[in-house]
Amino acid sequence: MTIAYSQLAQERENSTSPAVIYTLIAGDTVQAFIKVANTTSASATVSVFHDVLGSTYDETTAILWGIEIGPGQFLEVDKIFMDTTGATLAYSSSVANALTATVYGVIKA
Repeated sequence: MTIAYSQLAQERENSTSPAVIYTLIAGDTVQAFIKVANTTSASATVSVFHDVLGSTYDETTAILWGIEIGPGQFLEVDKIFMDTTGATLAYSSSVANALTATVYGVIKA
């Protein structure tokens, strides 16, 4: 068994559609957290999704919904446990090219 802490993924969506940030691979268990940074001079809202089946990004899989992040600010979501192969983390922004999402985590393989 190997346990490692690292940056798992990073995404900057160029639209307002949900973007998958991370997909769990077979054999891994992850305790993840997401940091979403607003790098623009205007506020933007973010929604964050955790879907065990890896295909639905709406109110039914939201772990955060429509949270405003001010200019130059960030938001963290921690203690996201993933142990199902194909489970995904995704996010959407109200403004294209406004938010950068980074996933960090502890992986047990």
